[in-house]
Order: sequence, then C-alpha cells, then structure tokens
Amino acid sequence: MRAVGLPLVTAAATAAALTAVTGCTEKGGAKDTDRVVGVTARDGSCEVSRKEFPAGHVELAIENKGSKVTEVYLLFPDDRVVTERENIGPGTRQRLTAEVRAGDYRIACKPGMKGRGIRQDVRATGGSAAPRDARLDRAVAAYRRYVQRQADETLPKAEAFAAAVRAGDIAAAKKAYAPSRIGWERTEPVAESFGDIDPKVDVRADGLQDGQKWTGWHRLERALWRDGRIGAGEKALAGRLVKDLKDWQRRVGTAEITPTSMANGAKELLDEVATGKVTGEEERYSHTDLVDFQANVEGARHSFELLRPVAAEHDAALAADLDRRFAALDGLLGRYRTDRGTGASPYAFVSYDQVGEAGRKELSDAVNALAEPLSRLAAAVVVVRQQ
Repeated sequence: MRAVGLPLVTAAATAAALTAVTGCTEKGGAKDTDRVVGVTARDGSCEVSRKEFPAGHVELAIENKGSKVTEVYLLFPDDRVVTERENIGPGTRQRLTAEVRAGDYRIACKPGMKGRGIRQDVRATGGSAAPRDARLDRAVAAYRRYVQRQADETLPKAEAFAAAVRAGDIAAAKKAYAPSRIGWERTEPVAESFGDIDPKVDVRADGLQDGQKWTGWHRLERALWRDGRIGAGEKALAGRLVKDLKDWQRRVGTAEITPTSMANGAKELLDEVATGKVTGEEERYSHTDLVDFQANVEGARHSFELLRPVAAEHDAALAADLDRRFAALDGLLGRYRTDRGTGASPYAFVSYDQVGEAGRKELSDAVNALAEPLSRLAAAVVVVRQQ
C-alpha cells in the first residue's frame, strides 16, 4: 500500500546505501527470482547462487549446512554492515531482505562474531525507484540528531570514569562506570555499523578475535570488580577508551541511517538485551546489566516512536501492540528500580545478581514478546515498488 503523498526518488538518493528489512513480507519480500540470492553456509565455504542482482530490494535465502556458522552478513567493501542475521542454527533456513543501491558488496558467513568469516564478492547493478514518505525523512533527521547527542553526552561521562581510573579511585570509578555506557547502549547498532569501534570499546573477553588485545569498558570492569585494583595498565586503558570514544563521536554523523535501519536497529537492541543483559553475561563483574537493559530499551523505543506515524498508518494493530509491549516491559523493569516512587534516577537499579531465576525468566519472556512484533516494524515503514 502506498501512503498518501509519497514522492518517488532514486534508490541512491533514498538510502545513500542501504535499507535492511528483516523477514519476508508482502511489502518487502523479493518477488523476482533475479532478486533472490541463495546463500549456503558450510563450515568451509560460503556459496552464493548469483553474484549479481538488480539494485533495490534483494532477498538472501540463507541455508546453514554447517555446524559452526551462526551469522550471515551483507557488507560494504570497507566492512561496514549493511544488514545481518544472527543465531542461524545448523540445518535451518532464514530469509533476509535488504534495500541496496548499485555497487559492490560482500556476503560473509561467520562462526559467531569471530574472525572475518568466509566471503563472497557480489554486485548490485543498475538502479530502481522507490517511494519515500517525507515523514520518514524527518524521522531519519531526528534520529541522526539523537544519535549525535548520545555520543556528545557520553564523552564527558566517559572522561569522568577515565579520570577516576587514572586517579586510582576505585569507588569513584565504579560509580561512574554504568552512567558512562548509557549513550552507547541506546545507539549501539549505529556504533557497530562502523565495524572497528565496537571491538575496541565494548568487547567481552569471550568475544576477542585471535591476537586481539582486550581494551575498553569491560576490561576495566574486570579490574575494578573482580581484581579490585588499578595499575598502570588500567590507567593507560582508560585513556585509550576516551580516545576511541572520541573517534566514535567524530564518525557517528557519517553513519548510514534509513527508516528501515532504524527499525532493524531497534530489533537489534532487543536482541542485545536477550543475548547479553538478561543472561547476565554483559556485566558479569559489575552486575549493572539492568542499566544497559534500560538504555537498550530506551533506544529501541525512541526509534519506534519516530517511525510510529507511518507504521500506524500502514499497520495500526502492530503500532498499538508495540505501544502495549513497550509499556509492559517498562513496568516490569520498574520493579527493580531502587528509587521507585521518587523519580530520582531512572537508572538506579538493584544489582543484577539479586534478580533470581524466576525474575530473569519473566524479563526474558517480556523481551521476547516485544522482539517478535518489533521485527515487523521495518516492513510497516517501507513500501518497495515491485519491478
């Protein structure tokens, strides 16, 4: 269905690169056989059924015939992420639809987030026209301002954290740690799209690549909470963290942002909660997982609210369902705030190691209940003109 007043613009002008839509829907699914690229992932190969396809919408039909590969990426030549699909189990099939401009890309099959994976060069040829709602342009502009503001506001908090580390003040560093991460967690998919920044500042020990030096927040988290000491190495790492975050701050304005990358980014933030925060793996030493949890949900909700006018027009039931589920999750998180009723701080939470198995399951169920309809948001805000 085409929204009222949709102008036609070229794909190169609309996305300036990409528009990823997870799932296969009537609005976004590739109908033409020349727009479907079969991707067969094996432990020792990543096979594609075609290496050229028309620009516009393309559908990756993924089949995992290996035992190690769990992720498939569509990448720019410089390794920035166009779109990805994670948690692809052995013997399973999944569909991933993206909107791309003409140009060169790479498809990578990877075992988790480790290594470069096995890659195939592919090319989108020609161009196509796609309808674009002016309200979506305004949403993208507003989100771009939001992302930049989060980066700008993170820097002084990170500098305060680093200053406490360099001063050897463990208590002050612990207090400054979680607040320094809020802006990053709200907009993590945008930061991750650059490829090289996230491994420097937010990697956990079990996510290190071969030969990679462990730097960033979580390396310092371990020193503060597990080791209980700050040495010369940690002080140097604090300075490195600020330097890397300044790089993020400078580059965030160049990020590729489209309506569907916003929608899919919101879903990615919920996946971050499900795979890292609910399990307690993200903040395994500090147990400040609920702070990250709250920030992830806020970032996802902000994207949804910016896109809501168009989403509600195309799928009113979906928009209403997302309203209800965001509210329910916020209410559930509220049970764990230590400032309930005072409004003193929305980020004052109990330590996550105090949340029992039943509570974690309840949080997990609420996240999953929100993630499913959120995965359909992208299809509700994009209309692809069939060729």
